[in-house]
Amino acid sequence: MSPMPRLRAEAVLFDKDGTLFDFARTWSAWAQGVMQQLAGGDAALVEAMARELRFDLGSGGFLKDSPVIAGTSREAAQCLARALGRRDPEAIEGVLSEAAARAPLAEAVPLAPLLDRLRGAGLRLGVMTNDNEAVAHAHLAQVRVGDRFEFVAGFDSGHGAKPSPAPLLAFAAALGMPPAKVVMVGDSTHDLQAGRAAGMKTVGVLTGPAEAEELRHLADVILPDIGHLPDWLGAVVA
Repeated sequence: MSPMPRLRAEAVLFDKDGTLFDFARTWSAWAQGVMQQLAGGDAALVEAMARELRFDLGSGGFLKDSPVIAGTSREAAQCLARALGRRDPEAIEGVLSEAAARAPLAEAVPLAPLLDRLRGAGLRLGVMTNDNEAVAHAHLAQVRVGDRFEFVAGFDSGHGAKPSPAPLLAFAAALGMPPAKVVMVGDSTHDLQAGRAAGMKTVGVLTGPAEAEELRHLADVILPDIGHLPDWLGAVVA
């Protein structure tokens, strides 16, 4: 189906964590469990890992300057390796990936009906995350929406990581579409910086740690969550 002329774009590229999935509800409790697992019951190691990850053990959440929020899973593994005094972040990354694939996901909004609405309006959909690609596929499969996306990429897919525009341009190229006809939707400055650099429209959402003022200068619009996206796009198909 061809996109309807009134739509603002012809394709939507989503970030994953903080955009498709609510960041705090998905990852805060998960992170505490992983730190406990890696520490083997050593409270001092848990505290060291929390410092590296910029995780507040008191409130049970990531601080806004945490490298985990917009970074890659490899960067998170390197932080944990430093805290644990290990030289093998690759092994820790494997632990993280295995645990992340089983994370209890909190959808930002019910995803299947939203994605079906967008596709019904003729929009083509993709996901680009700074997580790894295998975990991204596992998460989309877990909530049964993997078949809604024509493109799924992680930082390890060969296109680079955000804030580089390269993975976003790879999405446009895969669809044979000018970047100007794509909307990048994300919850972090990395997402929106990449979108702007790629020449795409940018939509910020508030289901991650960043507040509106942090995103406003990089976004064409700030929405509470992706559930408001169809109306902004003009995708009025029910």
